Amino acid sequence: MRSSMLSQLRVLEPHPGILAFYDGRVAGHRFADTPNWVDDGALSLGIASYALIAGAEAIVYDTHVSVPHGRFIREALAARGVTDIRVVLSHWHLDHVAGTEAFDGCEVIANARTLAHLTERQAAIEAGTDHGLPAINPLILPDRMFDGHLRLYLGGEAVELIEANIHSDDATVLWLPERRILLAGDTVEDCVTYVGAPEDFATHLADLARLAALGATWVLPNHGAAEMIARGGYGPGLLDATADYIRHLQADDPRPMAEIIEPWLTDGTLQYFGPYDSVHQQNRARVQAMRQG
Repeated sequence: MRSSMLSQLRVLEPHPGILAFYDGRVAGHRFADTPNWVDDGALSLGIASYALIAGAEAIVYDTHVSVPHGRFIREALAARGVTDIRVVLSHWHLDHVAGTEAFDGCEVIANARTLAHLTERQAAIEAGTDHGLPAINPLILPDRMFDGHLRLYLGGEAVELIEANIHSDDATVLWLPERRILLAGDTVEDCVTYVGAPEDFATHLADLARLAALGATWVLPNHGAAEMIARGGYGPGLLDATADYIRHLQADDPRPMAEIIEPWLTDGTLQYFGPYDSVHQQNRARVQAMRQG
């Protein structure tokens, strides 16, 4: 029986052998009554962690927002006959690494920047003072690192790990070239990206162009609409919409989010979701603060 914490966690299968463990975007559903990063940065926007499965092997892409979420993922994989799990972290943010303790004995892979961020913040994360409560204690650090690019194989299928600087400077995306599926982490979101470092806009745009050049047919973000993920994901236009939005931020476009992204809403690339208005406001505030020096 699931705990109340997991009451809205649902398992989607956007493609054969790819599971999305999705929680959030449910009115009134909260992790805790008091302010906390799980609700404010993850469940309010909807969040998915993914698992790629081939026979008894799996790659888990992010460990979700809590250890119980991570345990649920591991148990769900075991129920499908999985005995060998590798974990890949998309980046260091807490809602993507909180459940890693549940994967004791599994290899945890990340790029070197992710390890550096987690190591620098480990004491504060474990004390609950980095982004506030809940604390992640113990914080499990990755034990295999790479720079730039790493190729794994799962049941004979290539899984490419590609480093990028979009959303955070330590992003790792998964690219399945045989099926042209991009698991994008937080590099793209529906309906707008969160920008922590506007001074890196030029790099964000260059890396979005680099990912677009892969020629994905499907894009699976960690933050998006459950119904879009369930039907296979987003089209490659999600990358273009994200780049377009960043250019509007660069130009300090003062319009509301809905007006800026209206062409992408009209053609169905994006789905308007009200809580992202506050993300947009935060993005604009950071851009203005940067301009003011």
